[in-house]
Amino acid sequence: MYERLYLEVPTPDLEAVRAWLQREFQPVLAATVSQEQPARTVTPDGIRLALAGGELSIFVWSVQRTTYLKAFRWAQQMLPGEPQLLRELEQQVRRRFPCVYPEPPAFNPDSQSIFEALEQKYPLTVKYFQRFPDGEYDLMRAYWWEQRWRQSVRSPQKPREVVIQGLPPNIEPATSRYDLIYLGGALGVIHAAVMARLGYRVLLLERLPFGRMNREWNISRSEAQSLIEIGLLSEAEFEGLIAREYVDGFNKFFDANNPPQARAPVLHTPTVLNIALDSEKLLRLCGQKLRDLGGEIRDQTEFEQVYSHATGAVVAARHLPTGELAYYQGRLVVDAMGTASPIAWQLNWELNGGKAFDSVCPTVGAVIADGFEPGVWDSRYGDVLYSHGDISRGRQLIWELFPGEGKDLTFYLFHYHQVHPDNPGSLLEMYEDFFAILPEYRRCDLDQLVWKKATFGYIPGHFSTGATSRRVGFDRLIAVGDAAALQSPLVFTGFGSLVRNLPRLTELLDTALKYDLLASGELDRIRAYQSNVAVTWLFSKGMMVPTGKHLPPARVNSMLNTFFGILAGESPEIADAFIKDRAGWLAFNRMAIRAAFTNPALLPWIWELAGPRDALRWLVSYLSFTWNALLNVLLAGWVPPFLRWMQRWIEPQNPLLWFRLLAWSYWLTYGAGQPGSGFSVNRSKLPEVYRQGSLPTVAKADTP
Repeated sequence: MYERLYLEVPTPDLEAVRAWLQREFQPVLAATVSQEQPARTVTPDGIRLALAGGELSIFVWSVQRTTYLKAFRWAQQMLPGEPQLLRELEQQVRRRFPCVYPEPPAFNPDSQSIFEALEQKYPLTVKYFQRFPDGEYDLMRAYWWEQRWRQSVRSPQKPREVVIQGLPPNIEPATSRYDLIYLGGALGVIHAAVMARLGYRVLLLERLPFGRMNREWNISRSEAQSLIEIGLLSEAEFEGLIAREYVDGFNKFFDANNPPQARAPVLHTPTVLNIALDSEKLLRLCGQKLRDLGGEIRDQTEFEQVYSHATGAVVAARHLPTGELAYYQGRLVVDAMGTASPIAWQLNWELNGGKAFDSVCPTVGAVIADGFEPGVWDSRYGDVLYSHGDISRGRQLIWELFPGEGKDLTFYLFHYHQVHPDNPGSLLEMYEDFFAILPEYRRCDLDQLVWKKATFGYIPGHFSTGATSRRVGFDRLIAVGDAAALQSPLVFTGFGSLVRNLPRLTELLDTALKYDLLASGELDRIRAYQSNVAVTWLFSKGMMVPTGKHLPPARVNSMLNTFFGILAGESPEIADAFIKDRAGWLAFNRMAIRAAFTNPALLPWIWELAGPRDALRWLVSYLSFTWNALLNVLLAGWVPPFLRWMQRWIEPQNPLLWFRLLAWSYWLTYGAGQPGSGFSVNRSKLPEVYRQGSLPTVAKADTP
């Protein structure tokens, strides 16, 4: 028996595919070659076609809410008309069951609930969201987020102008009430508390009730140490935030349909993402620290516009419960609004060819408090990256699982996705998948589970060709976290990037504020860019199925298993460094060369997915990585310490020069994935001009 064809039929309707195969499929080309119609025998799952000298068995099955088809030959030699028949089968399947990218149904909150609007199209999602605390509110948020994302991706025009040069009407420039105004209360409050600790006057604006979020965070202990070293948390406070620390994390991709060279053992990563944090407790703690340091938090307040002028910035924001519009004046605005940030969309539109991001990870999941049978999962372990099937409806679905407090288990289901107007990526479709296939991933009865919290969002990605290929700094405005779209292609999001680069971002921002170096050219140097991360964006590209295109179902799993199989054969330190974005030039090249020899098909597969344009972009990234790595070897050991020694003379005489040297020093170390000695800001008191003068009352108006 020889496998001759393996296809994914992009529909969850297994019965429709089976009925079509058994009743409607006509192998026209095979009849032309053999001069007679193959004898057809209907089987429970498909058909058998008798040809001269043997037969073909064709059958279908369903997993991951999609349908798969295989054809096997019962003969050692090629049968007459076999290639033509299989080619005709694939062509007819593609015509009858094309790629479909569903649209969410319309929702009118004045006449129906979100459950009523979605029940017909997403029955499982509606059923189980009704079992979440605040499930109706969370489902409305997911629906709103998807609609906003779709509109942003599909808009043929330049995004709405939310960053404006000049002052708003009826507002006069005055002494800034705040040094920093943060937009977004998740990552924003972490950084805001750090800056408030340095003595800055901070305001945080948050659209939601403060302290709520639809994601859970996990990290390694070594990386979280920066939160302690920088003074944000004490050792005891950090330990109090740990919901669970597991002993090992697994990385494994489905390989039942892979060729032998693309199969791999489990990769164990016991020190990667092995600490689950109580994210809402972390936010509340940072919020309390911010308030204790004189900062302010205004929640349920939605950003509308920011006005940048010579001496500061003015933010227009609306208080949602009252509808009242207010203006807030500050020296610098920090955009921490994540994927949905209208600022990021506007300011990177032209620079990035008419789109703000190159890729996105639609991510859904849940925190489940109880209900799994004993033995289904040992809460001492986690899944870092795991797939239990091949490509499903144009996506390679990947799971993440980590334990939390008590019996809590946090599940994420996500995929790497091309940003495309015909197929923006759907949270609602993903949630229907999540509830349908969770029992396939981890044996369970959904009706017995205790649903604690919904987790979802869009995680953006940007394919950097160099340290300046994406703007994060503008006059009186800077982006951090997911709004800067600088995440790792594998496991980290804006949270991981922020924490790993917190010393770098904090000292640079502190220096810029201290000397009022707040023009775009200087703020754009304050970024979490790493050349070793930028060069690995090809991994993201290899996990995306182009819109409207069909790949062999096992293709993505084959690519991932090739790389992770090589990592499994390396020392634990190499694997740990690679997944934590610490791998250097030698390690990266050694792994790439080994992958090419292990699986020679890898290079044409990558070329097929990337194409000449992205291959050229990657080459530019690689050259930048090589240059950064060379400078790191030659200079990183002595230049940063030498600059620290020279700081006492350079900084007072030429603050701008010192700031640029400091940014370059961090680029040599953090930019190559090799952090320096840690945060050691040598900070003097803020200039008195920013501490004097009356603080103006917040101006209010009906329109911006």
